[in-house]
Amino acid sequence: MTESKARVAPVDPVWDHIREEAKAAVREEPLLGGVIHSCILHHATLEHALAYRISMKLASSEMSEQLLREIVDRAYASEPELGRAARADIVAVYDRDPACHRFMQPLMYFKGFQSVQAYRVGHWLWRNGRRDLAYFFQMRVSEVFGVDIHPSARIGKGIMIDHAHSIVIGETAVVGDNVSMLHSVTLGGTGKEEEDRHPKIGDGVLIGAGAKVLGNIRVGNCSRIAAGSVVLHDVPPCKTVAGVPARIVGDAGCDQPSISMDQVRDIG
Repeated sequence: MTESKARVAPVDPVWDHIREEAKAAVREEPLLGGVIHSCILHHATLEHALAYRISMKLASSEMSEQLLREIVDRAYASEPELGRAARADIVAVYDRDPACHRFMQPLMYFKGFQSVQAYRVGHWLWRNGRRDLAYFFQMRVSEVFGVDIHPSARIGKGIMIDHAHSIVIGETAVVGDNVSMLHSVTLGGTGKEEEDRHPKIGDGVLIGAGAKVLGNIRVGNCSRIAAGSVVLHDVPPCKTVAGVPARIVGDAGCDQPSISMDQVRDIG
């Protein structure tokens, strides 16, 4: 057997699942056939589909879809971790968002997922010294999705941003793996200080709607920040904080609050 015949196609269960869902969706709603074919079924890989989706969303009279697609395609080809992170994000949204019933939904319809993938390309540009182009991506993501993530911020895998309205993540912020946040979350600074000035969010953290985490502080792994809280000081691992300013009000209530998505604190 020749070497070429011995090669086996790579296994990609997430992409295979998306394609099967897309075929079923076309059968169920033929009027969306053109869109679904363009976004999913015309592409051989998830990376190519993401490049198409991101470029179509961010295109404007200032920069064409074709040019943006060349940039995004190059990012995915140069950095395989971008594709791995996208797959982890899709699974995270499917597992945690009760409104997500199919793997194809984040790719097609959810601006939280789409904005994070566009940010990831901007971050790749930033790390490769293409700062102005990274800022352009940040601007377009903010204009299109209402999500403002500085391209220098570092964000892990398995991220779920539900509703994704008015999200702000600052330049020196760090977000760990398997973090969930809802709309109107800010990871910001406290003034005009320079250098390292934004929060560091640990793995498995749940950040409720409207929460503000400000300053170079640390939120420990698997902690929970209640909706509307203003967090100004470090949060230990596995705790729940609430209030303005936030204070510790109990344990996180489970091992993985970002996965359970339980935002209701038991009051004794």
